[in-house]
Amino acid sequence: MRIIIFSLTNLVLTLPSWSAQIVFDTEAIQHQSPQFDNIDWNHHRWIVPSKSDLRSPCPGMNTLANHGFISRDGRNITIPMVLEAANVVYNSPVNPVLNLALKLALLTTDAPDSFMLDDLKLHGTLEHDASISRSDHSLGDNLHFNSTIFSTLSESSLDPDVYDTTSVGQVLEERLALAKKVNPKLVNTVKERQSQLLEASLFLSAMGDPTTGVAPKKFVHIFFREERLPLAEGWKRSPHPMNGTSLMNLMAQLDKASQTKGPWLPSSLLTCPWTRLQPEGPEMVWPPKLFEL
Repeated sequence: MRIIIFSLTNLVLTLPSWSAQIVFDTEAIQHQSPQFDNIDWNHHRWIVPSKSDLRSPCPGMNTLANHGFISRDGRNITIPMVLEAANVVYNSPVNPVLNLALKLALLTTDAPDSFMLDDLKLHGTLEHDASISRSDHSLGDNLHFNSTIFSTLSESSLDPDVYDTTSVGQVLEERLALAKKVNPKLVNTVKERQSQLLEASLFLSAMGDPTTGVAPKKFVHIFFREERLPLAEGWKRSPHPMNGTSLMNLMAQLDKASQTKGPWLPSSLLTCPWTRLQPEGPEMVWPPKLFEL
């Protein structure tokens, strides 16, 4: 008998009280972080990845790799490596939200303590449907940037110069509505919902201000399209830290703004949150098929 590990919980990114217990030696990590103003940008210049370099569905992780804050080849990525890079580049000190996401990243591989960036495309762990920059898994390429999908955001026009939680929330609503029309295998449970809200709050914080959720459009477009820090265009790391409190605040605003046409409801064949716990595991499991014999 071969047992597939499975989960039917909604723990992912919903931050139950016990998630604060997922800790690392954060003091040691933060003390090793150089100040943003002292970064050697010649060493951390943006380099287009080669054909052999691996990348993920996440523009934030890919940007860190393209600038050499994590392995440029996208291989052997460790949790301490990402924590250090996120703190230095995005002013994101270690917090339960980031900790939990990185612990989940390890579930996308059978390696014991590291992952490759393209491991993160594994459907059902961190990667999800209705992304604002990638196609849905069942419809094709869920790894690479999709300009057609991204146009839902890039062509939104509430404000010509900036994105905020209101405009991005409406884009999330529009993107989900499109996915419902074109993807009969759409997975849209509370887990995917929380992932979408979190990712939106992350890019608004990284490219803008974590306290207001306002980010210049030109910075956001470069971040997604080129997976580059828009230094030449005037971007600097926000002086305000991106932490669990700020992220949850933006997520709440995005949640409200993305329900203008009605309340969000789970709308897939599978409505119970499912977390894929290993590459060999099923993308989803119906209650009668909890085990594979």
